[in-house]
Amino acid sequence: MADNLPSEFDVIVIGTGLPESIIAAACSRSGQRVLHVDSQDLHEDVEEAGALQKNHASVTSVNCTEAADSACLPVEDESLRTTSCEIPAEQTPSSDPERALEVNDVQVTGEKENCCDDNTCVPSTAEKETSENVPVAEDTAEQPKKNRITYSQIIKEGRRFNIDLVSKLLYSRGLLIDLLIKSNVSRYAEFKNITRILAFREGRVKQVPCSRADVFNSKQLTMVEKRMLMKFLTFCMEYEEHPDEYKAYEEITFSEYLKTQKLTPNLQYFVLHSMAMTSETGSSTIDGLKATKNFLHSLGRYGNTPFLFPLYGQGELPQCFCRMCAVFGGIYCLRHSVQCLVVDKESGKCKAIIDQYGQRIISKHFLVEDSYLSENTCAHVQYRQISRAILITDRSVLKTDSDQQISILTVPAEEPGTFAVRVIELCSSTMTCMKGSYLVHLTCTSSKTAREDLEPVVQKLFTPYTETEIENEEIEKPRLLWGLYFNMRDSSDVNRNTYNDLPSNVYVCSGPDCALGNDNAVKQAEALFQQICPNEDFCPPPPNPEDIILDGDSLQPEASESSALPEASSETPKESSNLRNPEEPSK
Repeated sequence: MADNLPSEFDVIVIGTGLPESIIAAACSRSGQRVLHVDSQDLHEDVEEAGALQKNHASVTSVNCTEAADSACLPVEDESLRTTSCEIPAEQTPSSDPERALEVNDVQVTGEKENCCDDNTCVPSTAEKETSENVPVAEDTAEQPKKNRITYSQIIKEGRRFNIDLVSKLLYSRGLLIDLLIKSNVSRYAEFKNITRILAFREGRVKQVPCSRADVFNSKQLTMVEKRMLMKFLTFCMEYEEHPDEYKAYEEITFSEYLKTQKLTPNLQYFVLHSMAMTSETGSSTIDGLKATKNFLHSLGRYGNTPFLFPLYGQGELPQCFCRMCAVFGGIYCLRHSVQCLVVDKESGKCKAIIDQYGQRIISKHFLVEDSYLSENTCAHVQYRQISRAILITDRSVLKTDSDQQISILTVPAEEPGTFAVRVIELCSSTMTCMKGSYLVHLTCTSSKTAREDLEPVVQKLFTPYTETEIENEEIEKPRLLWGLYFNMRDSSDVNRNTYNDLPSNVYVCSGPDCALGNDNAVKQAEALFQQICPNEDFCPPPPNPEDIILDGDSLQPEASESSALPEASSETPKESSNLRNPEEPSK
């Protein structure tokens, strides 16, 4: 296939992260000829560090290669040099061709297509920087009570796990949901509601009431606290209309502002850490009010919490946009590396790429994910780091009657200079882990290594996996069956001017940031798209097949239009049964 690639395109996109995939879809939709490549590579000889050997189950490897491909910028004579590159393999979950799921009375249907994915199968996981495994012991004792899952089981059923290297959620009224609906890309995915917002206080995990019904049904709050909380949340929704209420507090932190609002310590904690999800010391009053309003604004659109999670993981979202790109003529060539960019010395612009087979492919515009740039190009760039941990456990951090809870928990920082840790716990109904297990993602801005940043939180919430069966199951914390710590590079705040000798027609997409939502990726994609295709609509909805009139069609326009109307009417409910704006009536 690679030998037969066309030699000229309008846009070449290197990397299959979310921003790159959105831009590829937008450009293809606007009529640009798009080539989308990603040098995915598979290394079977990389072994999992620290894994215990099993007699009855083989341990699949953990890919710990550097996720970076480099692009060099040749001089006038166009002499090329090759920089070796390795990127982790991305495995796509197998699934039925059609599935259906309900999101707050909105029926969502989707078709799955294997394209490009940010998921890996357990225990195969990879990222940049350091990666460390939590040692676990083999369960040779008798089967624990209640058929609780064991380490040997997760090894045998490894392909049932889909692990995101990036842990995020979708705000129900966030930019990404709006884009999915506008572009009709939502029909390619399915979503689950996040069912619980949790808080960790005084050594215990508690559920936080979010909606009005939750607040008044809560047994954690007194009647006075309920009234206080509802009054304050009502103000947060309309705070911009009442500047006199907060102008005097703009110079202080949101945490200090909450103390002036006659809220009890319990309510202050809930608002700060579970609704605004902001830092005690690093967020201003305005930042906190904006974050709280954003949280409340998304409540009730699709469920009782503001968040959605895509089935099979966040890696499904780039796939959806890649499918849209392919539908409109985009060409995909994965596991196809780019050896270098060819730059014309006179104009200073990039003219082409040279691929792994030596083929020269010309293009007008080039989009490159930051990690693909050469060390020389990034020599003056200062990157932040993200600390990540991925765990597999045998039960939820907050046990309830239902074992199908999807939860988000924020654990506040305890020491100066450290950051709050975000914990997202996924159950088997998200299609990211096997039945009876939970997949737990921990994320924070790095202050040290990932293990140093996150292990104290892991020790608070989970207990090490041992052969000994604990008699009192009621007070036992979830058992940690498998874990991985690693650091990721955060290039989201890098200014274009800090890159060395970057041609004007080469656009850099940053990697994932530490934020909970995906707004940064969408804003970045739209901004870069407008530079490539000024005055073009960004990801408009595809036309109805009935509205398309082919050249040479013998039908008169009037007849074609009128004949399409009844059929379109019958088809629209099926299309709009996907994720849509619930405020809009079904057509």
